[in-house]
Amino acid sequence: MNTPMDLPIDAAREFWRGVLAAGGLTTIPRWAQESGPGLSEHAVTLSGELVARLRERATESGAPLSSVLLAAHAKVLAALAGERDVVTGYVASPGGRPVPCRLTTEPDSWRTLVKEAHWVESELLPYQHFPVDDLRRELGLAEAPFEVVFDPTGGSDDLPEDTVLRVSAAEGHDGQLTLRLRYRREVLDAEAAARIAGYHRAALELVAADPDAEPQRQSLLSAEELHFQLVGLAGPHKELPNRRFHELFEARVARHPDAVAAVHGDHEWTYRELNARANQLGRALLARGLRREGVVAVVTERNLDWMAAVIAIFKAGGAYLPIEPHFPSDRIATTLSRAGCELVLTEAGSTTTLAPALESLPGTRSLFLADAYTEDHAGGDLGIEVTPDQLAYIYFTSGSTGEPKGAMCEQAGMLNHLYAKITDLGVGEGQVIAQTAPQCFDISLWQLVAALLVGGRTQLVEQEAILDVARFVDKIIDGRVNVVQVVPSYLEVVLSYLEKYPRELPDLRCVSVTGEALKKELTQRWFSTEPGIKLANAYGLTETSDDTNHEVMDRVPDGDRVPLGSTIINTNVYVVDEYLSPVPLGAPGEIVFAGVCVGRGYVNDPERSGRAFLTDPHRAGQRLYRSGDFGRWLPTGKLEFLGRRDSQVKIRGFRIELGEIENTLLRVPGVRDGAVVIAERADRSKHLVAYYSAERALEVDELRDVLGRSLPEYMVPSVFHWSESLPLTPNGKIDKKTLAALAGQRDPVLDRPVPSAGSATATERRLVEAFAKVLGVPAEQITRQDDFFARGGTSLSAVKLAIALNREVSLSDITRNPILTDLAGLLDDKSRIATSS
Repeated sequence: MNTPMDLPIDAAREFWRGVLAAGGLTTIPRWAQESGPGLSEHAVTLSGELVARLRERATESGAPLSSVLLAAHAKVLAALAGERDVVTGYVASPGGRPVPCRLTTEPDSWRTLVKEAHWVESELLPYQHFPVDDLRRELGLAEAPFEVVFDPTGGSDDLPEDTVLRVSAAEGHDGQLTLRLRYRREVLDAEAAARIAGYHRAALELVAADPDAEPQRQSLLSAEELHFQLVGLAGPHKELPNRRFHELFEARVARHPDAVAAVHGDHEWTYRELNARANQLGRALLARGLRREGVVAVVTERNLDWMAAVIAIFKAGGAYLPIEPHFPSDRIATTLSRAGCELVLTEAGSTTTLAPALESLPGTRSLFLADAYTEDHAGGDLGIEVTPDQLAYIYFTSGSTGEPKGAMCEQAGMLNHLYAKITDLGVGEGQVIAQTAPQCFDISLWQLVAALLVGGRTQLVEQEAILDVARFVDKIIDGRVNVVQVVPSYLEVVLSYLEKYPRELPDLRCVSVTGEALKKELTQRWFSTEPGIKLANAYGLTETSDDTNHEVMDRVPDGDRVPLGSTIINTNVYVVDEYLSPVPLGAPGEIVFAGVCVGRGYVNDPERSGRAFLTDPHRAGQRLYRSGDFGRWLPTGKLEFLGRRDSQVKIRGFRIELGEIENTLLRVPGVRDGAVVIAERADRSKHLVAYYSAERALEVDELRDVLGRSLPEYMVPSVFHWSESLPLTPNGKIDKKTLAALAGQRDPVLDRPVPSAGSATATERRLVEAFAKVLGVPAEQITRQDDFFARGGTSLSAVKLAIALNREVSLSDITRNPILTDLAGLLDDKSRIATSS
């Protein structure tokens, strides 16, 4: 065999150049309850019997024992990192420096994995003494190629600066083998180190037991850790009343019939009035042949009759299907058809698009609420038996294929979620919950009815007030609202208003945010402005009866990100691999749900239901839902969101999760919001483009430096665009389609915007800046003829524009005058009138 001195230096250089160019740093979970500087050790001894069997497996594979140990180490790293391809530092000879060693855990058997580990060892052995660090610096690669070192020679316990864990193997007496872990205490605590040592032992025991088994399908978790993940991290067990929501509501009616149950505008209904109306509507539905679990659509505005209709459906044993009256007729027809809906409750003024939809569905009948009331049905309770597993409602959500999916949830899941909200958000008798969400947003349901379970009041906030932030704040104050829930982007609008026009919110106790990631900076702004009002980060999915995790905060969280929080009552959340086995604590994996919260599936859609709704392999008889979200457990026992499975892309052959880059971008001081998109250069090569909002533009070198500290070079965007705010979709989420289109219009090298026409007057120049700020578009790309809504503006961003213009124009002004020059003319006219008066 050739010695290192016999081989040409160019061959070694090219070998390591290829290894370094491949990149792919493998990181392990940070798990330290009380982190601090310094090093610690943990050792575990393998019995002589186990080592003997491992030597047999090595001999069978034509490899040394070190190859078996390396294969097991690769499996451990893959489990910790949530990756199949891993890179570890490898010490090839006693006292040698560790060199990068790349392995894949994809082989279909331990035997094959051991052979591949042996091949990798043999490949790098001749080049082990080459100065890899010098070449890395020469190539301008600042990032260390590995942070974990594996030393099968049992040599030095040295832990270089960039290394967080060193695993060494040393032979002892009686054929035993000692695995010694040396680790940094700011990264791992003693419990985590012991678990990792246990994973190594488990992997080696699996190799010895069955070398033909498939490594990927085998779990390394101990029975204790598995029990902790399945039971210890589950939501608290709480016995709920063996009654349905509407029965509990009826009990509240009996206790305080004359208390106000709901308010909308100038109208209010007592518990007695609301119950009687719901009972009348319920009997009208039964008179039209409503069967058990028959689907009833409600097409109304968000008003008191909507509330009565929803409760009526529950009382009559039907399933509620929300449809907004402003939806396109084709969408309404598709929804009604897919749900198998035969009855529609509606009202005058809400049938513009419903009527043509019903023309295409001869089997679906409509009933006007006013007509149902005039039928003079009795107002007493119906007494229909409704079981816990009975279908309660169907909410349609967007599908990745573009075809809507109707998620079916049951009575027990709905009631459990209502009690979770009441418990975690501190809702009590006499308290007021604001109902703000559109009917087709699943959070609208708990906002509508949760207060009725505790003798509270629902304040239905008109859409016109939501679109005028000053009126919205007035509603919260005048309605003495205690709990309100909004999406983070709308909370930012409210905060911007309160920062500019401070108001006292004497009754507000908790603001819940949901629907998108809550940024830490927004929590900082909130508690700076409203230190006495709690902020609750809520996470869940329509398919799981809405929220499954709550993080209720009374101060800014300590970590870099706002966690999703602890699991709610009677609910199980797992973080799993592709085979539904829980991953090691702290490792990334798919978030899945089990327990009473999981719905039945998608209505009349067995194919998509079969892919997402499965049987829980850990609890007999329970359903499990695969979310497609990725996350990990934190040492605090709370869940952290990492991104979506379907937002993964490839750049230069590397699999990249855009959410990971975005989350890192959001940790940069001063960055309020961020998004990363893919753009193509003229040569069709793809690159990453980052957009961020902040009070001022940050130095690009500073951004790259911060991102480069925790991301490999290929995950650091090549271009950064700043704006005071980013464009939003109608649902208040960042509009990535608009950003991707913008990225395609810009020079990725020079960051040179497309030329645009200039503006003439001072007012127009002011509007250019305001449009740019609100839409997240560079000012150079705004023209005098731009239409605010055509450029991506929504009703929510129009509210922001009004605030940016010091409310000199109203939302209706912007809607009627969306062209920049027209709006400028209106502003000038108002200014002249104000001056002359």
